[in-house]
Amino acid sequence: MSMTQRERRLWLIFWLLRERPEYAGMEVPGDEEEQKSLLRALLNVRMPEPVTDEFIAIQDAYLQEETRRKGVTRLDDLVPVQEDIYIWKGDITTLECDAIVNAANSQMLGCFYPCHGCIDNAIHTFAGVQLRAECAHIMEKQGHQEETGKAKLTRAYNLPCKYIFHTVGPVVYGDVSAQNRKDLESCYLSCLDEA
Repeated sequence: MSMTQRERRLWLIFWLLRERPEYAGMEVPGDEEEQKSLLRALLNVRMPEPVTDEFIAIQDAYLQEETRRKGVTRLDDLVPVQEDIYIWKGDITTLECDAIVNAANSQMLGCFYPCHGCIDNAIHTFAGVQLRAECAHIMEKQGHQEETGKAKLTRAYNLPCKYIFHTVGPVVYGDVSAQNRKDLESCYLSCLDEA
């Protein structure tokens, strides 16, 4: 049975609401944008727990269609500033390339704040629940939080890129210190080492 994008969105919302007893009785808005926000919020707060194959299939179809509607950014669409160097500003979740870099937190599980504006939130939202599950598996094997300046590589799932480098950058309050600079340099070098 073929589903419309609206039917997929509502199916996912109701599945996620049924998963958590505390959401019983929550009203689903009729407005498309409000439904999208609710779905994103439910995905953002969801812990890395197993889902059904049916959920994955419907989620993947939904997320891939959302990306198609936003538009995919391809290297051929960009103009180099010099040979093999491009400067681009846009939605990183639409970038078709080998890998993107995620500004991750030390848990490496993505941002749990509903609809937060950080890149970690957007990447985890549009990659799908599989990304948080893979990150949780990596962190469980590691046994401790990720250090600032280190990086991990995962698949990208529903994003147009192939892979995601997750790196924890320095948190800076006030003036940038020499240590902050060293930590940021380590982020870049760790991603290149993983590559």
